Amino acid sequence: MPDRAPQPVDRHLPTDEARDLISLVRDIAQREIAPKAAEEEDAGHFPREVFTLLSRTGLLGLPYDSENGGADQPYEVYLQVLEELAAARLTVGLGVSVHTLASYALATYGTKAQQAEHLPAMLGGGLLGAYCLSEPSSGSDAASLRTRAVRDGGDWVVTGTKAWITHGGVADFYTVMARTGEEGPRGITAFLVRADAEGLSAAVPERKMGMKGSPTAQVHFDGVRVPDERRIGEEGQGFAIALSALDSGRLGIAACAIGVAQAALDEAVGYATGRRQFGRPIADFQGLRFMLADMATQIEAGRALYLAAARLRDAGRPFAKQAAMAKLHCTDTAMKVTTDAVQVLGGYGYTADFPAERYMREAKVLQIVEGTNQIQRMVIARHLAGPETR
Repeated sequence: MPDRAPQPVDRHLPTDEARDLISLVRDIAQREIAPKAAEEEDAGHFPREVFTLLSRTGLLGLPYDSENGGADQPYEVYLQVLEELAAARLTVGLGVSVHTLASYALATYGTKAQQAEHLPAMLGGGLLGAYCLSEPSSGSDAASLRTRAVRDGGDWVVTGTKAWITHGGVADFYTVMARTGEEGPRGITAFLVRADAEGLSAAVPERKMGMKGSPTAQVHFDGVRVPDERRIGEEGQGFAIALSALDSGRLGIAACAIGVAQAALDEAVGYATGRRQFGRPIADFQGLRFMLADMATQIEAGRALYLAAARLRDAGRPFAKQAAMAKLHCTDTAMKVTTDAVQVLGGYGYTADFPAERYMREAKVLQIVEGTNQIQRMVIARHLAGPETR
């Protein structure tokens, strides 16, 4: 139906290398990801072969140091890569964001020896990671987690269940937060756990309304032995590590949300300029033109917000408030824009013959993952008015 091809986003990139990187990502997205997205999402197929390709081309370690297999790219560039991937298929864009999140603890808090031993394979050796913080009874209240790690000689024995784990059952390594001490946030420690560790298993993936190609599952730890050499940071530092990782991860979710919103806008514009009613394209009607204008404006605002937060991060300045703002605004924008895209397409938008309905279903989860948008409002308010009084 659409007779107007979407135009690439006009990006302001800091270097020629970054521009070449975006061109590479767009080529991969157009050749390897987008053509199969609808069919594979409908079938629930996880595209492990795509992640292998991304690893081989250096796209799974973009914001990390090159000495350990990364690409030394600033977050400003990395996030725009995520946006391009998510526009082609959210399962891929979000998957790269989760892998980056799973690698963060070791890359930021690990010892030099740990980083040299593990990061090259994690960032460019074909491995895929998962991040294990949430549990069946501790979602937003992550500090109340119950998975426990008990010291036994030179090992830790981990027992418990993690929930809502992206890549659960298909990951090669898990970054796991477990309780090693007192109740509350100060008793939590981070560990790097091999997927093939004895006693580790994944449940049947959740049945979801969207992102059916991305497995989300509980991960069970039944007396899993983890050498102390795979403890990340100090004992009791795990919750601080987790929160630090989530500040960066929220920017990844924001970028993915804008990618989905941009894809929905492109679909809506293409349809509106090609669909004729009453003898002219429906894009000629003012009510619809205003809707498209509002969609585009919110997308541009979201992109500017996440990039501003990324530049603060790249400059080594505090960015937690801005990350929460970006996650909140961008994911709410994605939900609104994808809903409006379905409306623009009318009855066709409600059918699986067009991708608008898939974008709408996928956008919803972005308001939930890595801290619900209600939690983001709490984070922002604390920065403005201080902690809540008890």
